[in-house]
Amino acid sequence: MTRIELAIGDITREHVDAIVNAANSSLLGGGGVDGAIHRAGGPSILEECRALRATTLPDGLPTGDAVATGAGLLAARWVIHAVGPVWPGGGPRAEERRRLLASAYRSSLDIAAGLGAASVAFPAISAGVYGWPADDAAEVALATVAAAVASDRAPALVRFVLFSSRMHAEFGAAAGRLGVTVA
Repeated sequence: MTRIELAIGDITREHVDAIVNAANSSLLGGGGVDGAIHRAGGPSILEECRALRATTLPDGLPTGDAVATGAGLLAARWVIHAVGPVWPGGGPRAEERRRLLASAYRSSLDIAAGLGAASVAFPAISAGVYGWPADDAAEVALATVAAAVASDRAPALVRFVLFSSRMHAEFGAAAGRLGVTVA
């Protein structure tokens, strides 16, 4: 049985098998969670990302996809780099972008399963500099993870490590709306 947890904290300090990086498609670092993971994990993460760009991902990682590297100096064993979409501001593209956000979570869970990870920590993908509204980002994240749990495609522990008490409250409220049990 998978346990879904909500926590406030710094994802780079998580003691789980894999942490998910809210990466950009270049895989070469950036701001927010991405920059923090690259700084805390040391240069080996960037070296592995550069190797991916030089071989299998010359055009970068597409939005909605994920790929894993080692975790360098982090407590985790792996970093799963997932590219979420930029918030479209509503309109006809919004549903397509929601599907891409869900795909970033699903792809990360698939990668974690392929690695044999028993525990994974997620940030709120796309809810920072990419501008996704917190309530909707939380609903997409939790609904996607709940579907993976229901189909037995999730690690034993899925933890959302959120950067603020406001984001934690949004995830808690979304769990309530969706009927998802969280700890």
